[in-house]
Amino acid sequence: MNGTLILLLVVGIPLVIMYAWYVGLIGKKNRALEALSTIDVQLKQRLDLVPNILKIANKFMEHEKSLLTEITALRENASQPYDKNDAASVQAHLKAAGALSGKMGTLMMNVENYPTLKSDQTMLQAMQTYNEVEAQITAARRFYNSSVTELNNAVEIFPGNIIAGMAGVKAMPFFEAEEAARAAVDASQYLK
Repeated sequence: MNGTLILLLVVGIPLVIMYAWYVGLIGKKNRALEALSTIDVQLKQRLDLVPNILKIANKFMEHEKSLLTEITALRENASQPYDKNDAASVQAHLKAAGALSGKMGTLMMNVENYPTLKSDQTMLQAMQTYNEVEAQITAARRFYNSSVTELNNAVEIFPGNIIAGMAGVKAMPFFEAEEAARAAVDASQYLK
């Protein structure tokens, strides 16, 4: 009886620990996927706003056609479906969203050069709504990156790396700022 109990403890305790670790990994993965879905909801709102902003801007910004065309192409790229379980696909999706955000920021700065557009009530409302959505994306990005940190730590640190490998749980990419957003700003470009 004592031998059987010891054998059960020797085999059972590690199995229980491995199962608990597995459950924790899956929970962290699901939180990261939930956070990614939250970002997608916010990105979809932004994607829905872009055509309206471009239509309004197109009336006034005759010299910015290439920027408007570039934003349209970036919007198309950012709206492409992707595989949430493939880190490279997620990273490409987040990069496309960041590129669109950067060009929309350029558009918003260029609006300042068009007093008629800047004072247009519809454009003001669209810009305000866009800024609100950007603030929500920023909050969703923080939640996503926090969830990804937890998941990646659990996946990369022993014994989680072994259990994650057996369970097929992989690290996920962070939602990082685009290179252009990290670059130093040359104010002379805007103060002409």
